[in-house]
Amino acid sequence: MLRNSESGFGSVTIVLHWTMALLILGLMLIGFLMRRTEIDPALQFSLYQWHKSFGFTALGLALVRAIWWLVERSPPPAPGLRPFEHVAAGEAHRMLIILGLATPLAGWAVASASTLNIPSFYFNIVVVPHLPVPQSESSEAFWAFAHALLAYAMLALVVVHAAAALYHQFIRGDAVLKRMLGAGSRPSDADAADVREAMKPLPEGNDS
Repeated sequence: MLRNSESGFGSVTIVLHWTMALLILGLMLIGFLMRRTEIDPALQFSLYQWHKSFGFTALGLALVRAIWWLVERSPPPAPGLRPFEHVAAGEAHRMLIILGLATPLAGWAVASASTLNIPSFYFNIVVVPHLPVPQSESSEAFWAFAHALLAYAMLALVVVHAAAALYHQFIRGDAVLKRMLGAGSRPSDADAADVREAMKPLPEGNDS
């Protein structure tokens, strides 16, 4: 099932969700490592290029996810979810979509504003052109601050989002996490039994 349905999320939504999650965590890890001053300069340069390459990938996927979120229907809330929890989950997803676009854009602006004018090599395949922003130390400092602020905001939101999913899975015991794993879109044994029972032919009535 590619698209979302009344019973759960489709495979496109699920793949985009988990791919973006892995990219965000990987970018955070590389971002912390590349800022360390004691590492080898050549390794540091490579980490910066890997960070930018994965950042451009995350930006592209975030754009696809934003378009998919706009055109695709959302399944109804999981059973047992309180109204305010449903609203909070929707707002969290909106913020993640916005931050997923804004954070790599700000990172792109950092590379574009740098006075070093270092090219951005996308996995050593093509050179990504700079954004039309002023190249100056003050401009680079502004965009670096914005990029860091957005990244930390996204990390905090991801932690809260993950904690809420684990809470629903292990404390509340509902299907919030299972639906994003694809399990919630499959009918349960009881549902399957009900379907089989409904499909049985009716007994023939007596004519007498």
